[in-house]
Parts: sequence; C-alpha cells; structure tokens
Amino acid sequence: MIVPVLSHQALLADIRAAADETDKLHLWWLGQSGFLVQWQQRHLLLDPYLSDSLTKKYAATDKPHVRMTELVVDPAKLDMIAVVTSSHNHTDHLDGETLVPLLQANRDLAVVVPAANREFAAERLHVPPERLIGIDDGVTIEAAGFALHGVPAAHETVERDALGRCRFLGIIAQCGGWTIYHSGDTIRFDGMAESLSRWNIDVAILPINGRAAERRVAGNLWGREAAQLAHDISAGVVIPCHYEMFAFNTAPPDEFAAACDALGQAFRVAKCGERITLPA
Repeated sequence: MIVPVLSHQALLADIRAAADETDKLHLWWLGQSGFLVQWQQRHLLLDPYLSDSLTKKYAATDKPHVRMTELVVDPAKLDMIAVVTSSHNHTDHLDGETLVPLLQANRDLAVVVPAANREFAAERLHVPPERLIGIDDGVTIEAAGFALHGVPAAHETVERDALGRCRFLGIIAQCGGWTIYHSGDTIRFDGMAESLSRWNIDVAILPINGRAAERRVAGNLWGREAAQLAHDISAGVVIPCHYEMFAFNTAPPDEFAAACDALGQAFRVAKCGERITLPA
C-alpha cells in the first residue's frame, strides 16, 4: 500500500507550521480528489474522502474498492477547517464518514454543495437542508475570506435537475490574488475551455483516471486530456488527482506528465500528504 509523505500527526504539524507563511498559498493532496487549501491561516477543504466507507461497502461485491493509499488523516482531527465542498453526490466526494466528523470538529463549518443535491446531502449528513449552502453554475458563495464560484462539470454529461441546476459542479476558489480551479469529476465538454479561460486560473486541479466501460462507473479526463485542458485555459500550474485510491479505477500520472511536457504546460505531480507551496 502507498504510504503518504506526511500523515496523521506529522501532517497536522506541517499544516500548523505552514500557517505562519501568510504570504504564500499552501495545498495538501489528501488522496482521491481531496485537497486542503491554506491561505492566511484560513482553511478550505475540497472534496475530501477520508474514510474506508467505500472499501467496506463494496468488500463482498463484484466491484471491490481496494484501497491503494493509506488513510492520510482522521477527519475528526481537522479542527481548523472553515469551508468544505462537495462537488457531487458520489461517496468519494460526499462521504458521511468524512463530513460528519468534520462538522462535529468545526462548529461553524460552511458546507458547500450543489443546490440540486442539497436535500440528498442533508440526508446523508444527518443535518437539516438549511445547514448546507447550495451553489450552482453562475452562483458565488463568500465564506471565511474565500469566494467560491460554481461552474459546470460533466461526469460524463452536464446533468441538471428539473429547475435547471447542475448536479455535478466544479469550483473556482479565489483568495487574495489566487484563483484555484477544482474541476470535481469531469470530462471535457463543448465550451468548457472558453468559459474557464476568463478566470485567469493560477492552479488547476484535474482528474486523470480516465474512463473505461469495464469499470462500470462514470469516468473522467484521461491524463493527456487533463494536460490539454490545462494548456487551453492557460493554467499557471496543473495538479492531477483522482488516482491511486482504488485499484479498479486509477491510472498512473505518466501520460499526464508526458503530455504536459510536450505542451510546455507547468505541472506538479503531488504525492498523497505532500504540501505544495506557491509563493506570493
């Protein structure tokens, strides 16, 4: 099993140590699509999956979710989080065993979910719907110094509810002079690059596990596609995610890295539990 670079107490110590560098942006990859963003001692958690809920759920089925990377941190120990997001309802992005402990550890936690999914998310998290903040394509949420803007995602299509609200979202997060794009689960769709290009994205976080019918799950960008999308939106740096969590649904980052090199696209392949620091 893959061992995180930093985990548990060592990871928490690194988060605390980085807090004094308030002129820099810090990100930690927590596995799958989960990222912790630290800016001026404020913390945004994007799509965390910090449990073994899916491994337990599918253990006796024909689609076992065999974990590839050790758990990086107990979510109950992350007691400094101001904002957490869930891009859609799949459990590796909306995990009760992750989000309920986070809610208990952070009394004022802002939980941002697609407005189309708010009732579902509230039931999973055992909270009233009004406890959650709904976001949608074109909607902006302000929380703890972060501005969060909803943008569409296609997993594998852009799906909307009866009110026209997106069931799958990406998030544009702005803090200070930084703009971070976390795509959630997505493939590329018509007009996507053109719409994203207007944001002047400093950091793009994109899935690279791809899609294959035999997996029997909705797919994402392949590594080469993620590299091309990052290049087409002029991202300052692109970081891959959504791999090395479940053995049946992963892809190595080699294709992504080679494509970025060929395109001249700046990238950073993180290891689980590793901090990425970007200077002012």
